[in-house]
Amino acid sequence: MIFVHSVDVIDLMLRGLMIGIIASAPMGPIGILVVQRTLKKGRWYGFATGVGAALSDIVYAIITGLGMSLVFDFIEKPSTMLYLRLIGSIMLFLFGLWMFKSKPAEPHAPSGKLGSYTHNGLTGFLLTLSNPLIVFLFVALYARLNFVVPNHLWEQTLGYAAILAGSLLWWACLTSALRTMKDRLSMSTISFFNRLLGALVMAVSGIGFILTVIGKL
Repeated sequence: MIFVHSVDVIDLMLRGLMIGIIASAPMGPIGILVVQRTLKKGRWYGFATGVGAALSDIVYAIITGLGMSLVFDFIEKPSTMLYLRLIGSIMLFLFGLWMFKSKPAEPHAPSGKLGSYTHNGLTGFLLTLSNPLIVFLFVALYARLNFVVPNHLWEQTLGYAAILAGSLLWWACLTSALRTMKDRLSMSTISFFNRLLGALVMAVSGIGFILTVIGKL
């Protein structure tokens, strides 16, 4: 479905929610930092770090959306959209493969000082902002999910708000789960969840690729 004359706002927000969760889920340096701070400082310090990461993600999400909007007249052509969906599926598959094969690297251990929630959030924001490669993930997700809707400012704004909500939902669920898993959590456990999420992303992107090729999506 290509949004041109009208926009299904609920559908767009659900897509945004999915994008926010997928963009936040990989256990890279920011994910490990959230885990460390949650276990050593408490849930809300970990969540504050995740909030900072989510705000950084939405900055890159908006930049990516604005860039794609500028060339929307070109990418809305059926033939172009077909190739973009296929490329998006391939990029998502490679992203899932990277998640599956990568070993989470521990960042520097947080100091014994708790610091303020603002300080924890700011460090999460800056750490995530230092990785502009996430733009490529947003491009793949936008192309795969038909997320960009030029000339629909209000609807697109709600879509970006949903991305932020999805990211915050992920960090809220993660920090909450850590409370019950505190004594059983290890880097090997984190690596297992990374592989599980990677396998899920690869499966979804593979199905999307096949459905696009046979004209069912």
